[in-house]
Amino acid sequence: MTPEVELRTPSPLAGLLGGLPRTGPGTRAFFGMLAAFLVHGIVVSTWVSRIAGMKGALGLGDGTLGLCLLGAAIGSVTAIPICGALVTRLGSRRVALWTAVGFSLALVPLAMARSLAMLVPALVYYGMMAGANDVAMNSLAVGTERMLGTPAMSRFHAMFSFGGIVGAGLGALAAGHGVPMAEHLCAGAVAALMLVAVVARLTGETRREEHAKARAKRPRRIPMTLVALSAIGFCIFLSEGAIADWTAVYLKQVLHAGDGFAPAGYAVFSGFMALFRLVGDAITVRIGRAWTIRAGGMIAAAGLALVVSVHSPQLALAGFAMAGAGFSSIIPLVFAAGGRIPEVGDGAGVATVSGLGYLGFLAGPPAIGFISEAFSLRAGLGLLVALSASAALLVGLVERQGEPNPLS
Repeated sequence: MTPEVELRTPSPLAGLLGGLPRTGPGTRAFFGMLAAFLVHGIVVSTWVSRIAGMKGALGLGDGTLGLCLLGAAIGSVTAIPICGALVTRLGSRRVALWTAVGFSLALVPLAMARSLAMLVPALVYYGMMAGANDVAMNSLAVGTERMLGTPAMSRFHAMFSFGGIVGAGLGALAAGHGVPMAEHLCAGAVAALMLVAVVARLTGETRREEHAKARAKRPRRIPMTLVALSAIGFCIFLSEGAIADWTAVYLKQVLHAGDGFAPAGYAVFSGFMALFRLVGDAITVRIGRAWTIRAGGMIAAAGLALVVSVHSPQLALAGFAMAGAGFSSIIPLVFAAGGRIPEVGDGAGVATVSGLGYLGFLAGPPAIGFISEAFSLRAGLGLLVALSASAALLVGLVERQGEPNPLS
């Protein structure tokens, strides 16, 4: 057990409020972080829900749209290390609030895009704000969890998932009722900014004095603990990206599911991930951070092994549900552990883990495509079985690096 977070047995109240003290600044900050992650999920899903409409409005082909969306990914990867340095220098709360405002406003230039020349820079800015806000928000969440003295990261990430559901649902309604895209995206920006005001009111600065001084004594080399945590994040993000892009294709092309059934795979995966994130912190208290990641990786590996070995779409859905449940708490725990490495500091640790994770998310879909082209789509998704099991095994490497162990 490290002195940074003392795990407590949660109260009998299950779900969102389990284990929280009844009052105090930590509890206020907890609700502020829930709002922060909700904002991120709503902004992402609001834009995603109108991508198809943007494609049609600008007359873009699939290849051109793909290149445009790559601009958002490039913006994220570029901004992540910069934001990590800013968090170390200025504190996570200040940067989290600035980037939350910037990310909310990123919907406005997307709403105003009337040509390809306007869309590309809008997407680069959107990606930069998304990546920066992700780092700052998770850094602030690490400090908030430390204030609470009980695991909370899984519930924070659950709110991102539920924000995605809310934003996507409202986006579908808006598109179905003919609401102009510009009006919808601008309304989403306003709603997000209102939630950011709630975040500003409830959260407080959480960095400790020794972390504020961390920039003065940067490590000469990257700690092996951080390398191992980043490798776990890379494995899981790559798998999540591949599942997002290839699940429907696999169900339809390989298992011959109907057009209406094929999208259910990713919906089931996402739904179980959101559901188990609500109880992930309680599970972590029971069995510890390291074993939560180990168990999650092996459950996901078993589920994905089921997916690639059966010939029934219904059984494959059960496998995707297991994968969603298994993956649910791994990234929240890895992000939090990255922020608890003393010689690195909150911002730099989270930035390193999330930056390499984003690279995995980008690499996943094309990697599966290449393997599928050379062998089969079953073989391509089989790679995810190996990656999930590898994530579970890498926990041992983190534990062997000595104390303090960020997964204790």
